[in-house]
Amino acid sequence: MSADWLKTSAADLGRGIAAGRIDPVALTETFLEAAENHPETARIYARLTPGRATAEALAARGRAATGTRVSKLDGVPVSWKDLFDSAGVATEAGSALLKDRVPLRDAPVLAQGSASGLVCLGKTHMSELAFSGLGLNPVTATPPNVNDPKAVPGGSSSGAAASVAFGLAAASIGSDTGGSVRIPAAWNDLVGYKPVVGRVNTAGSVPLCERFDTVGPICRTVEDCALTFAAFQGEAPVDFSGPELGNRRIAVLDSVALDDLREAPARAFEDGLKRLSEGGAGVVHIRFPEMAEALQLAGSLFTAEAWGIWREVIEANPTAMFPRIYERFRSGAEVMAADYVAAWRRLEEIRRSWAKATAGFDAVALPTSPILPPDAERLMSDSAYYVTENLLALRNTRIGNLMDAPAISLPTREASCGFMLLASGRADASLLRLAAAAEKVLR
Repeated sequence: MSADWLKTSAADLGRGIAAGRIDPVALTETFLEAAENHPETARIYARLTPGRATAEALAARGRAATGTRVSKLDGVPVSWKDLFDSAGVATEAGSALLKDRVPLRDAPVLAQGSASGLVCLGKTHMSELAFSGLGLNPVTATPPNVNDPKAVPGGSSSGAAASVAFGLAAASIGSDTGGSVRIPAAWNDLVGYKPVVGRVNTAGSVPLCERFDTVGPICRTVEDCALTFAAFQGEAPVDFSGPELGNRRIAVLDSVALDDLREAPARAFEDGLKRLSEGGAGVVHIRFPEMAEALQLAGSLFTAEAWGIWREVIEANPTAMFPRIYERFRSGAEVMAADYVAAWRRLEEIRRSWAKATAGFDAVALPTSPILPPDAERLMSDSAYYVTENLLALRNTRIGNLMDAPAISLPTREASCGFMLLASGRADASLLRLAAAAEKVLR
């Protein structure tokens, strides 16, 4: 039975603990043993934390025995991306620039997760300083892709997705600035959820672009995402009773998001739209020409802020970085302050237009990524290929960040092809309910 736990949803593990069928300590030991013996662990986990995991599992066992569990996932083992501060344990954000950086205390989101009973198995590998959607990291490690051993896993929450996909964590917590939760979720056939900026406390997490940085879960199911999100927020979970597609209105963003789709993502998206329509949802195609302009602004907005945050650290030791990542950071130095301010003012105007254009819909649908995960060796040897694939990988997910919309990527029947839903406004609970209904027909 314990071997089955490695592929069981976090929600079902939580229900098993609540019913007395699963001992949190035995569950944690099963995951730790699997991680310690898995051939890909060194590429997935930057470091395991067995002492902490065992102590947290013992506490969860005690609460289960006395009927005082603190959340529906109390006692469930999860992994954390290696940019969340963890007391007494190195947090290096995939970069040699932060080697041996050991925080004194947990990030608030990690502390709250532990207070809600999430058992911390360890910290997962990631793209260097979170600045890539590919997951390629020759400085520390490039995690594997569950569908293709030659391909990258997606990033920057690459190890987070791999830990769940390979059965080495029941759920994982990552960050998303331009798609870093949703891309690796899509490319590893998982669910990835990004809330709006400010919804989660990002203090104690290594920043990339603070005006875009968010925290979100990568899980097997929408329910798992909702429960994990509620646990690290210390909130009551979303009520999923009776989610239906009937009478839901879903817009399809034709502008930009459907350009240059590769064959498999295009096929998966069309099949997904058909299934939603057959499930009772009203599907309407819309155009929003201003989105192309918003995506053009992104280059200046992301790189300028990233360079402003990291300039001094990077300039002190630039050769410690993977050159492709260094070049991306360094491009922010070319952005003039006046252009940065003007770009933000224009983006805020576009956001207001977007809110009006999508106000009559429950969600906007688009392919999570227009491409399949690229070949890792070619990314290392072909700089033009790296730039093209990284930009394409991030293009559609970045729309959610630019519009500051709650966004979720759902698996489809095509391997490594995600189906993304963006909500209007800040309605994360309604998006999760819609995603739960969509999940049933997409799979």
